[in-house]
Amino acid sequence: MTKKTLCAAALFSFACGIATAQSGYPDKPVRLVVGFSAGGPTDIPARFVADRLGPLLGQRVVVENRVGAGGQIATQDVLSRPRDGYNLLLCTHFESINTALYRKVAFKLDDIAPISQISRYYYGVAVTNDLPAKNWDAFISYAKANPGKINYASVGRGSAQEILALELGKLAGIEMTLISYKGGAAIMPDLIAGRVHLYVSPTLPVLPQHKAGQLRILAVTSPARLAAAPDIETLSEKGLAFVRFGWLGVCAGAGTAQPIITLLNRHIVSLVKSNEYRELIEKAGSIPISSTPEELGRILLDTHEQTARISREFGLQLD
Repeated sequence: MTKKTLCAAALFSFACGIATAQSGYPDKPVRLVVGFSAGGPTDIPARFVADRLGPLLGQRVVVENRVGAGGQIATQDVLSRPRDGYNLLLCTHFESINTALYRKVAFKLDDIAPISQISRYYYGVAVTNDLPAKNWDAFISYAKANPGKINYASVGRGSAQEILALELGKLAGIEMTLISYKGGAAIMPDLIAGRVHLYVSPTLPVLPQHKAGQLRILAVTSPARLAAAPDIETLSEKGLAFVRFGWLGVCAGAGTAQPIITLLNRHIVSLVKSNEYRELIEKAGSIPISSTPEELGRILLDTHEQTARISREFGLQLD
C-alpha cells in the first residue's frame, strides 16, 4: 500500500471515528445545571442557550438549578455523573474561585472540560441613596471621614463580591465593614432601604434599580463605559487601575469525548453570535462572547491564579 493510500485510509478512519462518536449523541435529553437561583444573572443566559441548543441537537436541553455553596453543589452534581455529554454545567468564575479559596473543595479544575464561554460581565459599585455621597469622589471623601462606618454587602465569605470590595477598599484607602448575606436577592431590599450601604454587584441585578432611582451606581469595573449605562463612569476614569469581570460558560466533566465537545462548541458559538442573544445580554450591561475550549480553559486557570493571590493577601482561604 502506498504512503498516499495509507494517509487516505487514516483520514477515513479518523472521520469515521468522529461520525460514530457523534451519530448516537444525543439520543436523550441533555441537562444544563446552573448553580444559582432561577431568574438571576446566570440563569437567564443559561435558559436562552438551553432553549435554542435543543433544536440544534435534536433533543431537549433542560435547565436544572442546583443552588448552594457558591456553585459547588451544581459542579459536584455534574462531575458525579457519567462524562458522556448529557450533564453540562453553566460554569462561572466560581469554579476557579472555589478551588483557590477552599482547602478541601471536592473537585479540581482538571476535572472540568471547558466547552465555550458565553458572556462576560462587569461589576457596578452600588450604594444606597441614604449616603450623602452623590458620586465616586464624594463617596471616597465620606468613607475616609467615617472609617469603618460604611457597611458593604457580600454573598458569603470569599465571594467575588467580597474580594472586589476588599481590593477596592485597599486601592482607595478606605475602611469598610462586611455584612454577609446568603444570596444577592436578600441584599437588594436592604441596600435600597439603607440597611447596608454598598454592594459591588454584577450590573444585571442593580442596573434597573439605578435607572429607576432606587439606588446609585457610582462606577463600573469595565475598561470603557457600558453601552447600557453610558452615564456611569468607570473606575479607570477615576484613576484606579481596576478592571474586573465575571464570566459565564458551558462546561462538561473531564473525559467527555472530544467529538461531543466539538459539536457542542460549534452550536453554542453560533448561538452566542446571534443578534437575539446579543440584545438580551447587552441590556444587562454584559458582553456576548464565545471561545474555543482552550481559551475558556485559560480563563479558568487565570481566574484561579488571581483569586489565589488575593486570598493569600487578605487571608481568605477556608476549610
